[in-house]
Amino acid sequence: MCRLWVLLFLLLLSLCTEASVHDYRGEKFAAKGNAFVVHGGSEGIYSSAPNLTDTSPPENAVPDSYIRFDRITFRRSKELANFSSWPIQAVVFEVEDRETIGGSAYGGQRAVCCTGDLAKLGVCTEGQVIHRPSVENPDWPQVFGVSFDMDDDEAVLPSKSVQITKTGMYNLYFIHCDPRLKDLVVEGKTVWKNPSGYLPGRMAPMKIFYQFMSFAYVLLGVFWFSQYARFWKEVFPLQNCITLVITLGMFEMAMWYFDYAEFSETGIRPTGTTIWAVTFGTVKRTVARLVLLMVSMGYGVVRPTLGGLTSKVVMLGGTFFIASEVLELVENVGAVSDLSGKAKLFLVLPSAVLDVFFILWIFTSLSATLNKLQARRMMIKLDIYRKFTNALAAAVIVSVGWICYELYFKSNDIYNEQWQNAWIIPAFWQVLSYSLLCVICVLWAPSQNSTRYAYRDDGSDEFDRDETTLTLIKPSPISSKDVRSVADARTVQSSNGNSNDDLEEDKRE
Repeated sequence: MCRLWVLLFLLLLSLCTEASVHDYRGEKFAAKGNAFVVHGGSEGIYSSAPNLTDTSPPENAVPDSYIRFDRITFRRSKELANFSSWPIQAVVFEVEDRETIGGSAYGGQRAVCCTGDLAKLGVCTEGQVIHRPSVENPDWPQVFGVSFDMDDDEAVLPSKSVQITKTGMYNLYFIHCDPRLKDLVVEGKTVWKNPSGYLPGRMAPMKIFYQFMSFAYVLLGVFWFSQYARFWKEVFPLQNCITLVITLGMFEMAMWYFDYAEFSETGIRPTGTTIWAVTFGTVKRTVARLVLLMVSMGYGVVRPTLGGLTSKVVMLGGTFFIASEVLELVENVGAVSDLSGKAKLFLVLPSAVLDVFFILWIFTSLSATLNKLQARRMMIKLDIYRKFTNALAAAVIVSVGWICYELYFKSNDIYNEQWQNAWIIPAFWQVLSYSLLCVICVLWAPSQNSTRYAYRDDGSDEFDRDETTLTLIKPSPISSKDVRSVADARTVQSSNGNSNDDLEEDKRE
């Protein structure tokens, strides 16, 4: 197990990039149609804020939003350095202008690189990327490059900052059209900046969201810990588990906020803070699911322990923790760009299957617990469990509906044009989890009557005690036949008593 965690940590270090500072470490070009391409990054960027008071900004002024190219270097092997190459070009375009890249001759197959037929028509230069000016902004897309001279094995792209004047999802590709440039690699970095900092545009709202959620967990913690301190003598084990979930939630929200704040300030995602945030979140989700399962089984309410189910519950929780931890670490401690579909499906599937198993086990256990409470006529506990069941059912229904919306959202946003609203997807799950935790805190809040909700092994669980009455097991009515039987028994007993007195008198005589 230790070796597994060491290998996982080394894998994460190898995947780690400097987030909004995109590093290229010997990336190889891949053939796409008649072009050779390296994807340099995709990010949502807000436009630079206009300066209304300064009508003539200085030439060296740094814009609020930009993509900066730092020491972008292309390398080829020395064996293939005996010719001058066609240019290797950097292409920056907004997603709405994607149709301005590439073209075709006489309505044939679309090509990215200019072919000889297109060059004869005079619409482009052979060996370069085909592009047309945008309708809205003639200066876009931005295309510039560098070529290899004879005997050169290295070509450096001139340093350049591309100012962003329109809010949108921007894409960067390095493209060349020379099939002789085999094993060409790119090195260097690009820096992507928003007006508010280096945080990518689609992540920027999450910083404010986690700040709000941190405040919400503090409020919930103040309520719960004040009740816990007032009635600590009445606390039972289930309430200790709820306390742990609230504490983990407070740490998770704080860690995520610090992670995004430092990311926005420096442009480099803090690996340590991200790992802590992910780990706190995974532990919280695991403990929360185990608490829901134990509550559904009646732990601490109608049964003192889980009995033989303890090992199965622990095994399910441990498996869920490992699957979720790996998924969250790979998603967050790594590149800004989304994972490929197959890799993400491979990691999401185990967590999804375990979640389904949790839901089935929870509702099966709830049904058994409700039947047991009704059979024992524990009406106060039954009322609480019914409210808990309704809240849980509502959460599941809302979750299924949101999953359907999420699938619809992603299937209709192939090019990430709705990046400004994408933060709502992960934020919803945090809000739903927090809402369900609030319901549980209200139902099982520490109070002076907390012990009447807990399991008691003194036989008092066979009835319910409320404020005014004591409801025992209701006796069945006595029939007239039973009354006659009792009367006959008393008559026989009386006659036996008289006969015994007569015998005593005979003996004395």
